[in-house]
Amino acid sequence: MTQSTDVVVIGGGQSGLAAGYHLRRLGIEHVILDAQAAPGGAWPHTWDSLRLFSPAAYSSLPGRLMPPQPGEVYPDAEHVVSYLADYEKRYELPVQRGVWVDAVHRDGSCLGITTDCGDWQARAVISATGTWTRPFLPAIPGRREFAGRQLHTVQYRSPVEFAGQRVVVVGGGNSGAQIAADLAATADLTWVTQRLPRFLPDDIDGRALFDAATARRQALDAGRTDTGGVASLGDIVAVPPVRAARDAGLLAAKPMFSRLTEDGVAWADGTSTQADAIIWCTGFRPDLAHFASLRLRGTRGHIATIGTRAVDEPRLHLLGYGDWTGPASATLIGVGRPAREAARDIAELLRS
Repeated sequence: MTQSTDVVVIGGGQSGLAAGYHLRRLGIEHVILDAQAAPGGAWPHTWDSLRLFSPAAYSSLPGRLMPPQPGEVYPDAEHVVSYLADYEKRYELPVQRGVWVDAVHRDGSCLGITTDCGDWQARAVISATGTWTRPFLPAIPGRREFAGRQLHTVQYRSPVEFAGQRVVVVGGGNSGAQIAADLAATADLTWVTQRLPRFLPDDIDGRALFDAATARRQALDAGRTDTGGVASLGDIVAVPPVRAARDAGLLAAKPMFSRLTEDGVAWADGTSTQADAIIWCTGFRPDLAHFASLRLRGTRGHIATIGTRAVDEPRLHLLGYGDWTGPASATLIGVGRPAREAARDIAELLRS
């Protein structure tokens, strides 16, 4: 049997919960379909030492501040999971777990949602599936030749399993820096980045980055030139473990290699390094395969949007995939505003 509701939210992580909060406040009937078996979205699947870039109070979803974690300025992933589970319970959000959405299609005046647990029909859909399930691996020559272990950020957990091994970490963003710092004391580390790592000043964290992202979006929307703001000072937030490894001289990055060999990596100048494992901290792509039948995706894989609303399908909103769906919308604090705007837009759609 096909079930019906006003809005189906796909994904029960931080973005889906923020959407549910604002839909609930507006009295809009909705359901949140989540593929995970437990609360927390992608957070239960991150590496053990992961830290937020901002203090708890500045890493909160709308309506409820994240409580501080005892003894920590920057909360860990376990603390975030507990907060999200409590948030979902506090606002009695209608999350259905273990539901995998296969496809979204047009169904007359509604959108049809096909899942492995039955079908839904909704007047609007909010997609909040994020990027964690779509890790990106660059096309580097020799990747199939390497005889050691290759894994992405999503598969890394702790340095224990790499103790004493020769490990190459690829990526100059925050995940690359945190994982390299995590491994620096126990593994024979080679950190490789596309360009020289740029550490933000130690007194700058995610609060300033969020403000810079918001100012950048406002400038671009107003037709002004983006000046870069605080983000122009660097890319990597120096959370305490990264700062300690950097100050100890353990985070000296090498430029990107040109190819993989059977036993390691090699540079264009003929130098090489042996490796037992390569960890690719090379980012993600948006998880949007469920919209294939709508034919909305452009050449870069994105769906054109005005704010969060899909240009070619006004019943569809995309939330939490990055700046193209709202300034800093892939962050805990950043998703609140675009979630509110999506809910208001949908409320107007339902009234009309």
